[in-house]
Amino acid sequence: MAAMEGDRIPDGAELGRELSTAVVLFHEAIAHRLGLTAPDNRALGIITREGPVTAGALAERTGLTPGAVTGLVDRLERAGYVRRAADPADRRRVLISAVPGLPEVQGRAFAALGEAMGGFMARYDAEQVATVVDFCTNTIEVLREQTRRLGDPGAS
Repeated sequence: MAAMEGDRIPDGAELGRELSTAVVLFHEAIAHRLGLTAPDNRALGIITREGPVTAGALAERTGLTPGAVTGLVDRLERAGYVRRAADPADRRRVLISAVPGLPEVQGRAFAALGEAMGGFMARYDAEQVATVVDFCTNTIEVLREQTRRLGDPGAS
């Protein structure tokens, strides 16, 4: 789908679905190359960017239950992507961190994405870039809020 088909501007829901689908498919392709599921790959990304993290923090960031996070971390640890270590500040807690030298495929995929995104963003002037950044920032917040809402059994 093009951003604009003729003179018609797609509505927010339609554009949101297209963007969401493209992002999910990108993550699934990377995950497949790593021998992981898409949720495992997204969690690995969180651990890599924000780690070391506790299982509770990872559950909060992913929206998964603590039990599901335990299984996810078990899979990532078996695959050699993360390790667990006692938290030096509180030995009752375990910290999860990414192992150094994560697979090159993940780094190359995100480097290529960054290069491609930078390439087309260079076509825009500063005011347009500010609008795109505002759109993306607000889209992320809306998606996070909707994800929280969907995870709340009492929400409609």
